[in-house]
Amino acid sequence: MALLRDWGLTLGRWAVRPEARLVRDGDDPDVERVRVAAAAAEWAVVRDVLGARPESADRTGLLWAVADTAGVERWIGDVLKAEPESALALTVAGIRYISWGWEARTAARAKDVSREQFEVFHSRLREAEEYLYKAAEREPGWTSPWYGLQISGRGLQVGQVMARRRFEATVRRDPYHLGAHTQQLQQICEKWGGSHEEMHAFARASALGAPGGTLLGRLVPDAHIEQWLSLDSGPDAAYMCRPEVVESLREAADRSYRHPDFVAAGPGLGLLNSFAMAFSLAGDAGGARECFQATEGRVTESPWDYLNGSDPVAAYRKHRSSAGR
Repeated sequence: MALLRDWGLTLGRWAVRPEARLVRDGDDPDVERVRVAAAAAEWAVVRDVLGARPESADRTGLLWAVADTAGVERWIGDVLKAEPESALALTVAGIRYISWGWEARTAARAKDVSREQFEVFHSRLREAEEYLYKAAEREPGWTSPWYGLQISGRGLQVGQVMARRRFEATVRRDPYHLGAHTQQLQQICEKWGGSHEEMHAFARASALGAPGGTLLGRLVPDAHIEQWLSLDSGPDAAYMCRPEVVESLREAADRSYRHPDFVAAGPGLGLLNSFAMAFSLAGDAGGARECFQATEGRVTESPWDYLNGSDPVAAYRKHRSSAGR
């Protein structure tokens, strides 16, 4: 409860709930700026925005804003011809080709993806890897190329040993990189050839092994939500309400957002939303209510889109009301 005391959230203030609104990209104004520039093929602006965000400040969010912009693949090749040694341009190309590859594959289950789609998917990922390895050679201290290689590697099914090496390469450069840990969590989950047990052990060890207040506490609710998603209706609710699940959420909460060093802005907002949903599904109204208060009505698409893909804000509102907020 320290987080709420520090913010001075009194019962009187919370008598009126703040209006729920969808917050994208952590309300980072540079995200929209770089996205608009990427859509307009304005490499000079893209380069300036990305260059001003150091790797230590997690530049990957801006890189993905560029990578998810349609048409980047049409102009990034000309940039590389003009600047063949640019690690930044190589990284942008690599991550764009990852995103473009997944566009070809779609989010469908593997059994519903055609052979032709898989061929395009794998071709684009292999090209992405070439760009990212070159970027890593030119800037050996950067995390972004290795983080991208974690994602492309999962799509190319490089195997658990190679995937672990890529994860370790990322965290050697940034030990508490949330994106790298999230990708490794996915890599070892059951649907990608791992197991629930391995996934939960990794999440807990990462969360408790990091300094208090870091973002790695999010791995614990994310892991429980991952297992909940894998279960049928009925067993999924029973799983989330297990006492050991609730206890692990509380343990991770104490280590993350309840810690005085936690920052609720940016990626911290996603952590609070993940805990809010997990506590809600687990039937811990007090834990959920605490997180809903801390979000101040700011809704992140993930993880609420698991409950309502077309309207995550509606899912947030429903569970906030159930928690007494």
